[in-house]
Amino acid sequence: MESLYLLIPIALVFCVIAIRLLIWAIDNGQYEDLDKEASRILMEEEAGKQKPPPQEGNDNVD
Repeated sequence: MESLYLLIPIALVFCVIAIRLLIWAIDNGQYEDLDKEASRILMEEEAGKQKPPPQEGNDNVD
């Protein structure tokens, strides 16, 4: 029973911290556009931003 006097305030502090972190994340725009990053990996890159293909025969190792 005496351990509850310690565990209940610790649990309340953790709840307050979790709520404050959630509010901070919402205020900073962390949840504004969830679909953009999820679908970005499926989209092809623009032609100007593509990496050049690796050239064969350049295996010069010093």
